[in-house]
Amino acid sequence: MKLALVTETFPPEINGVAMTFGVIARELGRRGHQVTVYRPRRHDLPAADAHPEYQVVALPGLPLPGYPMLRLGLPAGRTLRQRWRADRPDLVHVATEGPLGASAVTAARALGLPVTSSFHTNFHAYTRHYGVGPLQRVALAWLRHVHNRTRRTFAPTGELCAELAQLGFRDLAVLSRGVDTTQFRPALRSLPLRAAWGAAPTDPVVVHAGRMAAEKNYPLLLRAFSAMRAAEPRLRCVLVGDGPLRASLQRQFPGGIFPGFIPRDDLARHYASADIYIHASLTETFGNVLTEAMASGLAVAGFDYAAARQFIRTGENGLSVPCDQPEKLIAASVHLATDADLRIRFRTLARLTVEPQCWETVIAGFESDLAAIVAAAHPAPRLTPVLV
Repeated sequence: MKLALVTETFPPEINGVAMTFGVIARELGRRGHQVTVYRPRRHDLPAADAHPEYQVVALPGLPLPGYPMLRLGLPAGRTLRQRWRADRPDLVHVATEGPLGASAVTAARALGLPVTSSFHTNFHAYTRHYGVGPLQRVALAWLRHVHNRTRRTFAPTGELCAELAQLGFRDLAVLSRGVDTTQFRPALRSLPLRAAWGAAPTDPVVVHAGRMAAEKNYPLLLRAFSAMRAAEPRLRCVLVGDGPLRASLQRQFPGGIFPGFIPRDDLARHYASADIYIHASLTETFGNVLTEAMASGLAVAGFDYAAARQFIRTGENGLSVPCDQPEKLIAASVHLATDADLRIRFRTLARLTVEPQCWETVIAGFESDLAAIVAAAHPAPRLTPVLV
């Protein structure tokens, strides 16, 4: 298939959507499909970014307020129509619902191209974290408008598909998330890295990775980390990532270790060199970081939804708690910090749980879904029998 992938975030940016579609573009290209990625221009990348598996077309964009490392794509309907008239794709897939993504949906529909979309980010749930709660209905209406103009909306879990259906979204299907168990693995554990954190071989280390922003529930995470350190003074706390809250978090939690944004290979070493992962966010559509931590052999705790609901069997390979009971997450965090035998038992079982969740299986299912949509949009001509 000739596929056009439109996204407002893509590697080298570091977030769940960028990582997911970097893998999808690469793997679909390796399977023989012709993939062109349309993304906002970054000044640190060449205009025609070359990759063996896919082509990148850079379009106008602006820095996202509060996130200078990210770009907001501008509407590009005219440019996309011109390109797609000259080199018509079999299908357009829109990964983000911003101005660029919405204009791509309109352009594809104007040209009669089948267009699909992905729901990755609960933007409507973010509104309450930024003091604009009354805009939640407006944000939800916009998301529903964008997605319901596409032939299929893919979401990471069946749970989220059911929730979106209740909110009026149509034609939903699951596009799960894989985990690279070759990149993220316990064997990358590094005693020198642990020593740099001030951790002896038997000292527990808790790590967290993510965008340092209001919607990630850092107040609860810091409460959990403080309770863990009070119960186990040898504990070291590592917070990987960057974002608008980083300076504030460093002031609030001076004992924490803040390496900033790091390449994914370094992230894998950080995971594997820790012992515990606490996932406090309540706004994820999936939570790639949780499966990466489990693949790295960490004892994990989180709220019972999204990836945690899918993969944690509480008491067996991790701990999950009800979403409306933050004190139970703090208690679970303290339990992991103070029970070395429990951490050891969870480490092996966590890895075994996510090993089947490989990207190859996820990509194969997505490829099949897209091929069916292309076939339905371009049915084979019916043959008229000839009488002789």
